[in-house]
Amino acid sequence: MSAAAPELLTLISADQARRLMSQTPPVSTETVDLGAAHGRVLASPLIADEDLPSFRRSTMDGYAVRARDVAGASDGAPVPLVLVGTVPMGGVFSGALTEGQAVGISTGGFVPDGADAVVMLEYVTSASGRGSGNDGGGGRIAIAKRAAPGDNIIEPGEDIRRGATVLPAGRRLRPQDVAALASFGTARVSVFRRPRIAVLSTGNELCEPTARPAAGQVRDVNQSVLAAQVEAAGCEVTHGGIVRDDADALSAAVSLLLPAHDGLILSGGSSVGVRDVSGEVLRALGPPGVLFHGIRIRPGKPTIFARVGDKPVVGMPGFPTSSMIVFDAFIRPMLWRLGGETGRASWPARRRARLSRRHPSAPGREDYVRVRLRTDADGEAWADPLLGGSAAISNVIDADGLVIMGAEMESVAEGEQVEVCLYA
Repeated sequence: MSAAAPELLTLISADQARRLMSQTPPVSTETVDLGAAHGRVLASPLIADEDLPSFRRSTMDGYAVRARDVAGASDGAPVPLVLVGTVPMGGVFSGALTEGQAVGISTGGFVPDGADAVVMLEYVTSASGRGSGNDGGGGRIAIAKRAAPGDNIIEPGEDIRRGATVLPAGRRLRPQDVAALASFGTARVSVFRRPRIAVLSTGNELCEPTARPAAGQVRDVNQSVLAAQVEAAGCEVTHGGIVRDDADALSAAVSLLLPAHDGLILSGGSSVGVRDVSGEVLRALGPPGVLFHGIRIRPGKPTIFARVGDKPVVGMPGFPTSSMIVFDAFIRPMLWRLGGETGRASWPARRRARLSRRHPSAPGREDYVRVRLRTDADGEAWADPLLGGSAAISNVIDADGLVIMGAEMESVAEGEQVEVCLYA
């Protein structure tokens, strides 16, 4: 056993591990063009510097009217009005409506002064000699439905008031968020950099995924999987390659990669066997150093977390199942914070289901149960626990998500309602 592994004898709780990892500070910021903002994390809030909309707009194609002029309108008794023009899209109507007048208008158009309602086209029973522009062309229409003040009109600031926080800092920008930025004339956006994360694998038994394993060898799965998970978390990824089980070789690789990256993930070598050297190497990197080595969880107990300055370094379990689950439960939220993202649930997608058979757990340990979802003939959702331990990969491939059994739980009974944390 490595002489420098005593921390593993005192495992910390999953909640303690999450608290320590949540203290990871974000990376620096940069400014990008609006066209490159989608998917980035906003560094400064978007504050409305004007009302939206900035003028009264129609929400329907139809006719701008004075509501009191059509108060008596009905299918049997349409009210005639004089059509005095139309509002050109992108333009305005000169003057103001007076008694008995109407102006043609399109969705989004400028509502003329004097008008306080818009009647939809469907309720115009006849139209003749429709005027155009502002020429007051003398046409006439008949309105077959009464209108109330404000019908089909959106007032200035009714959508967003000047001074309102439209988008908070720490939000990963979706297409609709880009629409908000464009609505307020934002050409350049302050965002957090994409964190640069290096991923490398350790183990004498590993060979490249494209190689044919020799006797006693296995293909390196974790590096490819972790790189994909890191990229999906919004980071840039560097493949660090495979390093043999040698403290000097691993130390050299880490020393080469860490200065050029914002964080580092090591796969394998985190346990306490004589060849598990990650803990030894991470302890030698510098302050604050290893913050924990071992979490009371299954799978993934030997996870290591260290910081070198502000840079997080994680030693992950070697089995792919353990590695993937630890990433989802602990590493992904940390990377979101590293990239400046705040206020996001660790598992954005969840679903309720009944567990199809009893599942035990050891008190004091957080347990991650891989499950497959199905729906029975009555429409009831069921979660089937999948067989196989952390050495198996099939139970992750076949899983639709995880049921997380808290440290206080001894078991979940057959048929009991559970919450399934869904894979994307």
